[in-house]
Amino acid sequence: MSKKLSRLVVLVVTVVMAMSLAACGGSSSGGGGEASGGSVYWLNFKPELDETAQTLAKQYTEETGTPVKVVTAASGTYQQTLIAEMDKSEAPTLFIIGNAAGVKEWGDYAMDLKGTKIESELSTDAYNLYDADGKLVSMGYCYECYGIVANADLIKEAGYDIADIKDFESLKTVAEGIHANAKDLGFDAFAATDMDDASSWRVTGHMANLEYYYEEQDSGAFDENTSEITGKYLPNYKNLYDLMINNSAVEPTKLATGGHDPSAQFADGKAAFFLTGSWDYATLSAAQPSAKMLPYYCGVAGEEKAGLNCGTENCWAVNANASEADQQATIDFMVWLVSNPDASAALVEQLGILPYKNAAPSTNGFLNDAAAYSDAGCYVMDWATNYQPNVDQYRAALVSALNAYNADQSDANWDAVKTAFVDGWAKQWAAANK
Repeated sequence: MSKKLSRLVVLVVTVVMAMSLAACGGSSSGGGGEASGGSVYWLNFKPELDETAQTLAKQYTEETGTPVKVVTAASGTYQQTLIAEMDKSEAPTLFIIGNAAGVKEWGDYAMDLKGTKIESELSTDAYNLYDADGKLVSMGYCYECYGIVANADLIKEAGYDIADIKDFESLKTVAEGIHANAKDLGFDAFAATDMDDASSWRVTGHMANLEYYYEEQDSGAFDENTSEITGKYLPNYKNLYDLMINNSAVEPTKLATGGHDPSAQFADGKAAFFLTGSWDYATLSAAQPSAKMLPYYCGVAGEEKAGLNCGTENCWAVNANASEADQQATIDFMVWLVSNPDASAALVEQLGILPYKNAAPSTNGFLNDAAAYSDAGCYVMDWATNYQPNVDQYRAALVSALNAYNADQSDANWDAVKTAFVDGWAKQWAAANK
């Protein structure tokens, strides 16, 4: 049989199946749990969600008969995995476009989600991403916060009180005090600030946000047109970075290759502080119930009123090139994930909070910490880091410069960090906007 005739047969069979479903009362209107005749391929962005995602996919297939495949990219490899998978004949139907750079690169691959049933489930559009023409490219599926997670029990054991940490100087006092007595205490101040792909994003992406955020407050909101930055608050970034790498059980010179598992160090009670976010709450709180999240204290004036970094890079997009049946199946699956009581509760346990009207309520303590800061009148640090241009290339240059600085903490090497941070932004923005 020729390829052309083969495709024609497949098309005829597909049409007949669709007509049969309609005749039997089947629906493709978007209700969660309704069979659409299509299938779902979810390319998952979050490694820590993999087990839950696989379980939910299996459950949905058992309930509806709709095939759901979940592939989870390894930490730090999502873009490479997405490029490879999108080139395949059976490409992902559900994938992630999480920032302005992603909209530029992948927006044409995303269908417009305006008017779909999944859009009607949203409780807010604050985390949605649109292209220049107003197309709803992707929508946030979880709201997160990040900062410095602290083990209140270990801090108390060291002779301090977590409630007294209200700015950089008080954080520095506690961290340096713990590090000086680490041998007797049996734990150190900070978990390793590893610079491998699995962990470097903590400082080249998330912690970099403190510089962007405060610069944003001086100059106005960052957006996709922010072509350059000044680096005015890099000294504050350096304050916190130096404190972390020099008050840890792992020497700065050993951070480049990673492999120290900072999450495990914190969970095992070997470190009192750890840079992470609300996505780690389930794991860390189970091991260390006293864990609380502190802001990025870094020596900025008035930072006693700082709150946590809140936002999302986790935004679902539906493949515009998928068949209508697969698109509908994917939307049905999305609706089920955020509205089914059990499914949404399982996601909430891992992700913290879902911005959807019928989702289970959050039980995430780190998000509760974020709310407590806000309730006390503290400012929220929005995710200006989402506008990093040519993200992978920009962060790779930062990693290289920071590794050189870790090996030799000289002024010259810090100047190279500043070059990667500031000049690198302008360079990569120009490359992304040719």
